[in-house]
Amino acid sequence: MTIRKLLIANRGEIAVRIIRAARELGIATVQAHSNADKESLAVQLADESVDIGPPQASKSYLNREAILAAAKSTCADAIHPGYGFLAENADFAAAVEAAGLVFVGPTAQSIRLMGDKVAAREAAATAGVPTVPGSNGRLESPEAAFDLVKTTGFPVMIKAAAGGGGRGIRIARSAEEFHHLMPQAQAEALAAFGDGGLYVEKLIEGARHIEVQVLGDGRDVIHCFERECSLQRRRQKVWEEAPSLSLTSAIREKLCLSAVALAKAVHYRGAGTLEYLYDDRSHEFYFLEMNTRIQVEHPVTEMVTGIDLVREMIRIASGEPLRVRQDQVRVTGHAIEVRINAEDPSKGFAPNPGTVTSLTVPGGNGVRFDSMLYAGYTVPPFYDSLLGKLIVHDEDRTSAIRRLDRALGELDVEGLATTKPLHQALARDPDVQAGRFHTAWLEPWLATHAASLAAASAAPPPAKETAPSATGGQ
Repeated sequence: MTIRKLLIANRGEIAVRIIRAARELGIATVQAHSNADKESLAVQLADESVDIGPPQASKSYLNREAILAAAKSTCADAIHPGYGFLAENADFAAAVEAAGLVFVGPTAQSIRLMGDKVAAREAAATAGVPTVPGSNGRLESPEAAFDLVKTTGFPVMIKAAAGGGGRGIRIARSAEEFHHLMPQAQAEALAAFGDGGLYVEKLIEGARHIEVQVLGDGRDVIHCFERECSLQRRRQKVWEEAPSLSLTSAIREKLCLSAVALAKAVHYRGAGTLEYLYDDRSHEFYFLEMNTRIQVEHPVTEMVTGIDLVREMIRIASGEPLRVRQDQVRVTGHAIEVRINAEDPSKGFAPNPGTVTSLTVPGGNGVRFDSMLYAGYTVPPFYDSLLGKLIVHDEDRTSAIRRLDRALGELDVEGLATTKPLHQALARDPDVQAGRFHTAWLEPWLATHAASLAAASAAPPPAKETAPSATGGQ
């Protein structure tokens, strides 16, 4: 089915990203928005917009009926869910297709299978993809979970079966901690996802977080190589790059082919990401989960491969086969993305919504800024704190880090505190420059750098020198 009008059921920078991709394909766009987002950049850029409810996400961006009604009233023939909200909701995907619309993403069946972490682990094992030692199924009782832990040994991670975004996770290093934390994890999972099911994994300490980008058309699947996302705060990624400097060519090929095998096994359609833990001491990798949507960090893959992942998602949803063969996918240079959040490092990274009084966007070769910002825009307090993503690309990692530092120096978001000082400090850190980090590295680093980050956040920007006026000469 040819898509002529696309409704975007999301907000922020990803909505802007989708609108731009659709326009480049000659597709009209409709921005669905809450009351709080009526002045958003996405609303201004879209061909049409429709109000779908109050600021609370549960009454707007998570309101399936309102979104479907918006698509019907505007005669849209497809819906792109972006990431977050309903992007990985199998029932929503099914409802979109039942309404005769195109869902820009995988089938409801694929979302349901890979969205449940336990089912995804089972699918990975069937496809021959290694998984972290742990439970083979959902553990509904603490007693069953503790019996398993006796086999795996401590430390372990207690994780929500239907979870995501780091919620519903606890780390237990002893039997006493396990019995204390298990009910907490179950309660948080039930509150966040409406599903209290848990599973347990052996904690692989000092591991790296590597993910493989795939594209499938329901019949064939290719990979677009990997990204490294090991720099994390509270299990939330803050810095992503491609390719990973920790992989050998042999491990990279083995890892990426395992991702393709699993995606093919579930007849995957659209853009998806398979996440792994990688132990660079033993050179072993373990499948964690699959994200059945576009990722926040997709631009680094686009920068090194030249493949526009959002446009390809839309083309595939229209019924087109994959346009790129695996042997045509090449990695050139190195790319880094940092997330610019409305958070105040001087106050423990507390959310800091407010009005952008002025905005200076960095430019130059190899610099990209995906954001929802403009001067005068008031960032609402109801949603995720992500304002935008600064992405750089250069011939190698050292050059990319230098370019990132330069671009961060040019970026100026006045009116609210952001995480810019964090990224400037990371770009200048010797361990980051040398690639000496893992998923648990950033938290202790933040503890030792808290004072300097707070000072950098509180300091006014340096005064710009003004050249003396010319009175003559050449």
